[in-house]
Amino acid sequence: MRAPEFAAYIRPAKLYPELWRLGLGLLLILFCLMGTTTIMLVVLYPIIGPLNYFGWVMGLSQPDTPAKVLFLLGGFFGLALGPVLAAGACHFRSPGTLFGPVEDTLRGFLQTVGVLIPVYALVLAGSWLIAPPLPGLPLGQWLSWLPLALPLVLLQTTAEEMVFRGYLQQQLAARFAARWVWMGLPALIFSALHYNPQAGINTWLILGATLGFALIAADLTERTGSLGAAMGLHFANNVFAMLVLSVQGTISGLALYLTPYAVSDTGTLPLGLGLDLALLFVIWRLLRAVLTR
Repeated sequence: MRAPEFAAYIRPAKLYPELWRLGLGLLLILFCLMGTTTIMLVVLYPIIGPLNYFGWVMGLSQPDTPAKVLFLLGGFFGLALGPVLAAGACHFRSPGTLFGPVEDTLRGFLQTVGVLIPVYALVLAGSWLIAPPLPGLPLGQWLSWLPLALPLVLLQTTAEEMVFRGYLQQQLAARFAARWVWMGLPALIFSALHYNPQAGINTWLILGATLGFALIAADLTERTGSLGAAMGLHFANNVFAMLVLSVQGTISGLALYLTPYAVSDTGTLPLGLGLDLALLFVIWRLLRAVLTR
């Protein structure tokens, strides 16, 4: 049984639910993402120079400097543009329908971020007791990057939510009744796209944790009938993971602190991922209680 809020959320997607339209929309999203990235790489060439260009671009696989992280985040403009164009061109509906009611979206986003700020503050404090973090960027430099980093993290997380919990989940739910299709398939794709070759044998643990995150975001979207809660969860999570405390070997170039272990660590990281999953479950139950009361 679908929540009535979710039934209203997917109603615009039911006007043109054909799978071939969804396929065209996904191709359009991919084209926008690749086109934006290509333009950025072309513009970057004269800035970096021919001697440093290819080495710098190869280093994007391990973005350990502020410039590399900001470049990667800026590329998500194409991912945000894609579903906006796909909604109109392939399904003849307003891009605003990807988010749900404006007031509900804003309220869900702000409530979620408000709930999670103290939660992640406690996580950061607890990390000192379990595994004291290493220094990342100096505080002054970190603060100078923050006004640019925060909007770009918001762009990145909003773009991903627009595609996976917005466009894809909506169109699949308009076409299929089975929950494993409209909730499970976007979550599996989202998880697979977070594959990190640096993780080694930890890869499956990381993908499993990412899948859990995606399913929670999908459930919150169904419960609230808007994208706000999922956007808030994703934004707060990525601000913490990218800008506050990053795992070595991930997107760590803008982090204030670094974990004392790397993403390929087979001792501490699996324990950390287990704690992350437990924390996600607590966050999920907490947000459901706050957002649906």
